[in-house]
Amino acid sequence: MFLPRFASAGADEPARLARTVTFDLGSRDGQAPWRITLYVPPGDAPTTGWPVLYLLDGNAVMATATDIERVQAPYPDATGVESRFAIVGIGYPGDEAYDGVRRSWDYTPPPGQSYPPYKPGGPALRTGGAQQFLHFVLTELRPAIERRCPVDSTRQALFGHSFGGLFVLYALANAPTAFSHWIAVSPSIYWEDLVLLKSIAGLESGAPVRAHVLLLAGAYEEELAPFQRDAPDREARMKRLKAARTVELSREMADRLSRIPGLTSQFRLIPERTHISVLPEAVNDAVAFFLKR
Repeated sequence: MFLPRFASAGADEPARLARTVTFDLGSRDGQAPWRITLYVPPGDAPTTGWPVLYLLDGNAVMATATDIERVQAPYPDATGVESRFAIVGIGYPGDEAYDGVRRSWDYTPPPGQSYPPYKPGGPALRTGGAQQFLHFVLTELRPAIERRCPVDSTRQALFGHSFGGLFVLYALANAPTAFSHWIAVSPSIYWEDLVLLKSIAGLESGAPVRAHVLLLAGAYEEELAPFQRDAPDREARMKRLKAARTVELSREMADRLSRIPGLTSQFRLIPERTHISVLPEAVNDAVAFFLKR
């Protein structure tokens, strides 16, 4: 691990997220584990247990979410966040924000395909592992969290961005009672010829669902940001935006889901944000959506 050098380097220690613990889970048959980070607020839990926000790509967004809880949840009259809440970051071992190879498998619907490596000499990319990952979340991770802190089974949210947002919608379609709130940010609905829509069709034909869904996207996911408009690769960037159709497909998905009996769904566009820079506002919006007064 890299640590900066200061004059008093002998006394320096790695910084830690307040009130968090980290553990690995799910290692078996040669498979690498997931790195889980759990934050629990101070004080006694409510009689019903803590509301819980589960975050995909936990390495990338856990610190943002814990800061929101620590700063906003203690002041409901100023923030509208009505309850303190626990947070579960589902990530991967290592210090990087993303593990591109593993998330490409975990978050994408079956049947999946194989793709060239991200980097020369790297492993080939495989997609289509969402069913197995959902099984892990529901049958291994959630019981592990419930052993560590009291949870409110009626107030649990799942948050995901990009491929993670795609997984949120896949999980909603295949386990609609698993969470009370579902937040899909810039979901990759276009992925592999809109394969997600097969799962959504199954949700539509099933029993009524009691759930709340929020879809979010950045305004600069349908047009180039000002700092990109003179870039040498601006035409290629615009081509990718048009192919992904993130804003268009997210709006359509929110409208489609809102027609399912018992399910409430809304779309929100976050101004002046790109596919990547949308994350901090998206986490903040997710908390407000999940725990609004």
